[in-house]
Amino acid sequence: MMDWVSPSDFLSIPFDDWVNSFVKDWLVPNFRPFFRAIQWPVVQVLDGLAYALNATPMLLFAAILSLVAWRTAGRGVGLFTLASLFFIDLIGLWSETMTTLAMVVTAVFFCVLIGVPLGVAAARSDIYERVQRPVLDVMQTIPSFVYLVPIVMLFGVGMVPGIIATIIFALPPIVRLTNLGIRNVRSDLTEAATSFGATPWQALVEVQFPLAMRTVMAGLNQTLMLALSMVVIAALIGGGGLGLTVFTGLGRLDVGNATAGGVGIVLLAIILDRISQALGEKKSVHTVSLATTIKSFFGSASQRDATAHHERAAPEGL
Repeated sequence: MMDWVSPSDFLSIPFDDWVNSFVKDWLVPNFRPFFRAIQWPVVQVLDGLAYALNATPMLLFAAILSLVAWRTAGRGVGLFTLASLFFIDLIGLWSETMTTLAMVVTAVFFCVLIGVPLGVAAARSDIYERVQRPVLDVMQTIPSFVYLVPIVMLFGVGMVPGIIATIIFALPPIVRLTNLGIRNVRSDLTEAATSFGATPWQALVEVQFPLAMRTVMAGLNQTLMLALSMVVIAALIGGGGLGLTVFTGLGRLDVGNATAGGVGIVLLAIILDRISQALGEKKSVHTVSLATTIKSFFGSASQRDATAHHERAAPEGL
């Protein structure tokens, strides 16, 4: 076999040593207090949600979520939700499911809190969008296990570091689709709103964002699914819930326990996916026309004028 000459015969780049030096010798010693501090809001939201979900009686929670699924996604999804929650309770994984739900909702909450403003900023600035795109590419394509090493070094182990890894992994879709949704809003609608005196904030909130809501909700749905896909991986660094059940079952070769945890994750994913999809579709039905948008800017003023005219016309004492 012919021995081909390769660049590595002449030059070797110690990339792994550079990364180790950057993380261990500079990032961790200098910024560990900062990374510890930013865990505080995640801890507060997670603890509140976990306490509320675990304190809610199973029958009450199942009834509420089934009613929500019925009203948003239809009777079939409502019945499926009720049957799935009863099945999860019957196989003894109710507490783990509530913990998983608290973790996922916390991660999605912070993804929305961070991702929507980033998407709006990208839609407003082409330069910022070009800078942000490769960062999102790296976040979305890098293997999820790679997140765990720096996360453990900076945040330690436990549920909160698992949620932070989930936020990093699940953030790109909502940023990308918020950007895409706002960019796809017809420019004449935004120009009409601006010409009638709307500020950039009013044009965003009252015209662009409602019209982009279907795309934004699609991004939320993708973020939700990615967050659920990280449940088992987060268990490797101390995340609890159904992911820990699967991880423990695999470690002990307990196929039944691992399968039960996996089925619980799948049922939870189906329920949340159908509800979030239905919410996006409902929003798409109620898109605002140009005429309605223009009228909305004068609606409040016209009502005030009509009210004032009525009060002037009305006799005193009535």
